[in-house]
Amino acid sequence: MKIVFFGTPYFAATNLKELINAGYDIVGIVCPPDSKKGRGKQLKACAVKEVGTAHNIPVLQPLKLRDIDFIHHLKSLNADIFVVVAFRMLPKTVWGLPRNGTINLHTSLLPNYRGAAPINWVLINGEKETGITTFFIDQKIDSGVIILQEKIKLTDSTTAAELHNNLMNKGSKLLINTLKSIKDNSVSQQKQEHNSEMSEAPKLTKDLLKIDWSKSANEIHNLVRGLSPFLDNNTKLKDIAICPSAWFTLKDDKGIHKRIKLHLSEVVSNNSNKTLSIKTDNKTYLHIITNKNTIAILNLQAEGKNPMTIQEFLQGNKINEKFIIS
Repeated sequence: MKIVFFGTPYFAATNLKELINAGYDIVGIVCPPDSKKGRGKQLKACAVKEVGTAHNIPVLQPLKLRDIDFIHHLKSLNADIFVVVAFRMLPKTVWGLPRNGTINLHTSLLPNYRGAAPINWVLINGEKETGITTFFIDQKIDSGVIILQEKIKLTDSTTAAELHNNLMNKGSKLLINTLKSIKDNSVSQQKQEHNSEMSEAPKLTKDLLKIDWSKSANEIHNLVRGLSPFLDNNTKLKDIAICPSAWFTLKDDKGIHKRIKLHLSEVVSNNSNKTLSIKTDNKTYLHIITNKNTIAILNLQAEGKNPMTIQEFLQGNKINEKFIIS
């Protein structure tokens, strides 16, 4: 079965490598043009292109997906199926080409959490369960018939980075099982139900990232972990594009405002009514009291600094009653 693979980030590249390792015939790869990154603004290939180049697979990088030359090149590859993982929306002139259709791997239990950021939103909304879905692409976003799904349990401490890696690993297996079922003509198809109560997963906005301290500790904690690039207190996700981090402002006793990214937190019970007051021993903990319970800061990053544990932060920053959170 000849496959053309569409993808961009590390998540997609990992799935591509698993297909190659499983012996699938990848006849072409489609990814975005190289982009300028870093301080030197040098052109850098995306993770999917790097895998394709390493395995001598032809790589197409169209500026526009409706480009006639690009469509002609795609047709010439004579693929049986297109596989899409973490890529932009395809026009019908592309997804309608292969004889066995175009399948997509989506990081939620469709029809819930359609959209660009399902990994983040299931955590921000405090869901107890999510999953991964393969489906046939049609003319609407994430609305095609479902092929296979796998559920994943979530805890109150699951971060976006953790969920990203979990879904990435499970996704590779689900993708391979999906391709097997299509090849064997044993594929099952379940039509998606559409209703107004379904949760959506729109793109993350800058406004969303700013912590609203008028909310409860649970809501703030869910936002923090839903945007966190940390797998644990010392390990950061390689590809942090999907994990931009929640942030707040700390005004010190000299009146200087510092922007602080909050990477890891936990909720602590508290009966105090002093909302937004800070409790700390200036050694091991820093708690921020909300209107319901307290946020314990575990890992943070002051602007211009590297991420650090709260213990490391307090070694160089002595907090007093004049410090203000906003």
